[in-house]
Amino acid sequence: MAASYIINSYLIRIFDFVAINLVGLCTFFAIQFFKDPDLDLQRYASLMVLASLAYLFLTNRAYRSWRGGNLMALFGQVASGVLKTWILILIWLVFSKSTEMYSRLWLGSWAIISLFVLCGSRLVSYILIRRYRSKGINLRHIAIVGSGGTADEIARRIHESRWSGYRVQTQLRDLDAEKLSELAKQPLNEIWLALPMGDGSQMRMVMEHLQMSTATIRFVPDWFSFRLINHGVSEVLGMQMIDLYGTPMTGMNLFLKSMEDFCLSTLILIFISPLMLILAIGVKLSSPGPVLYRQERVGWNGEVFEIYKFRTMPADLEDGKVVWGGSAGKSVTPFSKWLRSTSLDELPQFFNVLQGKMSIVGPRPERPVFVEQFKKEIPDYMKKHLVKAGITGWAQIHGWRGDTDLNARIEHDLYYIENWSLWLDLKIIFFTIFRGFVNKNAY
Repeated sequence: MAASYIINSYLIRIFDFVAINLVGLCTFFAIQFFKDPDLDLQRYASLMVLASLAYLFLTNRAYRSWRGGNLMALFGQVASGVLKTWILILIWLVFSKSTEMYSRLWLGSWAIISLFVLCGSRLVSYILIRRYRSKGINLRHIAIVGSGGTADEIARRIHESRWSGYRVQTQLRDLDAEKLSELAKQPLNEIWLALPMGDGSQMRMVMEHLQMSTATIRFVPDWFSFRLINHGVSEVLGMQMIDLYGTPMTGMNLFLKSMEDFCLSTLILIFISPLMLILAIGVKLSSPGPVLYRQERVGWNGEVFEIYKFRTMPADLEDGKVVWGGSAGKSVTPFSKWLRSTSLDELPQFFNVLQGKMSIVGPRPERPVFVEQFKKEIPDYMKKHLVKAGITGWAQIHGWRGDTDLNARIEHDLYYIENWSLWLDLKIIFFTIFRGFVNKNAY
């Protein structure tokens, strides 16, 4: 099995090397034929070979076993390798002052077509391998040790995912020394330990009786006992640590999210600036007081910031006791009431986004006094602060806003954090146009 994997891994590397060079050559001859007959094949061919070797080096993780893995994650590895490779090419061309020697059209076409070819080959391989494994070819036989919810969940997922090539040969529920020793003698590929994380003595006993096994032994933590957010494994100071929950906004994710917020909020503010000027005049003429309403809210990592809104209440309304909800019954002018019902009073928050205090998409922020109250009453309430607060969010496009159920709203916020992607952000922004502005709960 290991020899087969190594052979397949090198075959894929050879395919990628050939594919990148073939795409480069085909693109070269196409541009040479239709646009520029004076292109130098030798110079271009040298760059193709160097680029393909750089790609193989930069995408080493993409050649590991993806049995039971996520296809989109594999695509991400390939796309990341292509991006890094072409960035290196551009840097080298700039520093060697040879940018004018290569066609920009060729460089761009070569990169884009190579990406599609490499991802397409993965997709075809993925489909074929799934079919073979579902027919009982290229299997890995598994033993599950444990009897809790995690063990049952593992067995269920393997049964429902026959394409993965995993098969449960046995499940040992009773941690008996004799049965463990017998299990160690079986010809298994892997043994998965689904045991409680805190029971060290039990783990030591199991490992002691499985030490004669030649199978790969994996520990599956009892994740299902907890509500985890973006859990995984990290290495810190050379030590492997299990992340029980954490923010998805790190590294490239944080960069992409920041660029999304900056670019979109800038474009939106330019587009809506005439409307905001009209609304500001309307607020000023409809009631005495400032145009903008400023209020403390709790955002990312529990930090307090000042949120901006068009004022829709009398300036002195909150001089007394602060009460959550009941916005629809507070004293407002007809114009202010219309602002609330259309959510146009939220438009100044795009300035909060440009400041970096908020995001266009994220959980809605709450006032510090209510955060102190809700975190004691609502499970996992504080986990909504693992990302920046947003102008709109997953909860809002599903109608959970205003004086609606906070528990349901938090469930939607946590779903967003667990499943964040740029695509999900764009989806929420799109649906906000149709569901988010005018809503029966928008007060």
